[in-house]
Amino acid sequence: MIGALDIGGTKIAVGVVDAKGRVLAKEEYPTDVPLGFDHAMRRGSEVLTRCAAQAGAKLQGIGIGCTGPVDPLTGVLGDVSTLPGWEGGNLIAKLSAEFHVSVAVENDADAVALGEVAWGSGKGKARMICVTIGTGIGAGVVLDGKVYRGAAQSHPELGHQIIETSGPLCTCGARGCWEALASGPSMVDWIKTIVPADYPSQDLTAREICTRAQRGDEWARQAVEREAYYLGVGLANLVTLFVPEAIVLAGSVMKSASLFLDRIHQAIRQNCRLVPYQNVEISLASLGPDVGLIGAAEVYRNHFQSSGDKP
Repeated sequence: MIGALDIGGTKIAVGVVDAKGRVLAKEEYPTDVPLGFDHAMRRGSEVLTRCAAQAGAKLQGIGIGCTGPVDPLTGVLGDVSTLPGWEGGNLIAKLSAEFHVSVAVENDADAVALGEVAWGSGKGKARMICVTIGTGIGAGVVLDGKVYRGAAQSHPELGHQIIETSGPLCTCGARGCWEALASGPSMVDWIKTIVPADYPSQDLTAREICTRAQRGDEWARQAVEREAYYLGVGLANLVTLFVPEAIVLAGSVMKSASLFLDRIHQAIRQNCRLVPYQNVEISLASLGPDVGLIGAAEVYRNHFQSSGDKP
């Protein structure tokens, strides 16, 4: 039984996952970023203790998927734009001291990728990229069952590939990043620049834009078309650069995937002619809302069990 935490900028999910990737107990609570890292960890420990009791589980270890830059070896958070003030917080130290078990951590996109390659749409794929499109755009690259890392064990930020140098300013400081053009909030920001003053745009979300587009709203349809275009360009770049066996699409924006998939496939056909793009399977994540917890448990197994290592 593995304790699992999925830490995002809006909410934190906590649960217990068994050896077959099943979530036996879970709870969610708001991240409450301004209250600080220590507060979130104290609450996480309380919730995980409750979940373990509910599942009747003695935890073997804890796996964590966390938004933004996080050192997978030390567990120390970097400068995470969605978790301001949390830089330097040590996830591994906090939870290992509390539960007296080994703890492993990865970027949340890597965690989702590990979950999907173990139990979901990426199962059986040796070379797979999982792209999560929601508040931001994150991607995890899995090669032969292992998370790909760059120099200094770093997580590649594929969501910050630059698509348009004259595009909108991104939180990372660059202009025209994929995330700044095709994340959920970018859809909202863009539609507000084109609609007339009397258009109902207060509290508008990406999901609502997609719903309005399906109902025939012309402004929403334009926003969806733009979103599909930039999603397609970014994914075509990944196909050309990596030629993976599969790209799995996850995240809240992909709950409306039917609005985007045709344009995505068109962009790949148009832009990937030098590689065998026909061999790249594009599919949707299949683990549902628990993918973050299932992926977090796989983070632990990937660190400590896949090579027979003892925690």
